[in-house]
Amino acid sequence: MARLENIRIDEGCTSCTIVDQTRLPRELVHRTLSTPEEFYEAIATLAVRGAPCIGKTAAFAMACFAQQAALEGCSFEDARERLYAQADYLQASRPTAVNLAYELDRAREICGKTAQDAWQLAQRLRDHACDLEKNEKRIYESIARFGLDLLEPGATILTHCNAGPLGCGWPGTALGPAILGAAEGKHIKVYADETRPLLQGARLTTFELSQAGVDVTLICDNMAATVMAQGKIDAVMVGADRIAANGDTANKIGTYGVAVLANHFGIPFYVLAPKSTIDIACTTGADIPIEERSGDEIKTMWYEQPMAPEEVQCYNPAFDVTDAKIISAIITEDGVAYPPFEESLREVMSS
Repeated sequence: MARLENIRIDEGCTSCTIVDQTRLPRELVHRTLSTPEEFYEAIATLAVRGAPCIGKTAAFAMACFAQQAALEGCSFEDARERLYAQADYLQASRPTAVNLAYELDRAREICGKTAQDAWQLAQRLRDHACDLEKNEKRIYESIARFGLDLLEPGATILTHCNAGPLGCGWPGTALGPAILGAAEGKHIKVYADETRPLLQGARLTTFELSQAGVDVTLICDNMAATVMAQGKIDAVMVGADRIAANGDTANKIGTYGVAVLANHFGIPFYVLAPKSTIDIACTTGADIPIEERSGDEIKTMWYEQPMAPEEVQCYNPAFDVTDAKIISAIITEDGVAYPPFEESLREVMSS
């Protein structure tokens, strides 16, 4: 499988090129982003998506903004204040994924340190972005390895939404065990929920798994109970957008229902995510802000003609929160956390 770069910093470090994930699988489109408004729009419209990728995009954006300020001759003080404002602006693009806030806080910390001039500040932010990219290989390969070790060769998993290379880094989080398993001849099979209303499972998960040589079967969201009842699923593996200190986990809407079903049928339910997705300051899932998106995503986005009356109201939360009590384990790059998560997540975070 050709490894698509979800985002890269362009030569000169004043812009980034992304793979527009809204256009897949029909066409592979690259977009160039340079202004705060362009980065904001790309994140808000899901051209850039996946919690780790959103965080990475924020780090890359701040490096570009700092370089732009230096090129414009800004003083260190003026560049710093401008970067603070740009970080606040980007943070409002999507509220649920903690990786966005995490990387913007890292950028603010870097800006808060005294620098000789705007050039030195830009170099520091660029170095941080480079370090983030270098660490990706270890992080996601480690998550995939820990996850694969929990599966028997030939196992079948069910996944919801998309937590593959485009939304994370190679080989992804929830998709990582299947992609790594294919490379090692362990032949993990995947059932992928379509993931209404934005169809990330249908458009992105099946695309990435097919490209990686994984045996993948697409199902509608309301078919998960049937395939579980038929004994076809050995484990459920999903990603995460924010994990609270007690293990409650926010992920794409519909994940909670899949977890309840897995619990009913006695199927292990695993959450796979980098440690940057764990928000120890967030006590429980009740403290996680849940983004609500336009009803047009339900009524009109994927249809030539509206599929509901124009005047009908829609409720479209982008995420739900899975109770830690029905999560079997949380898999990170530095180990697997088991219940009680209040203890095990702190141990993982300190490792």
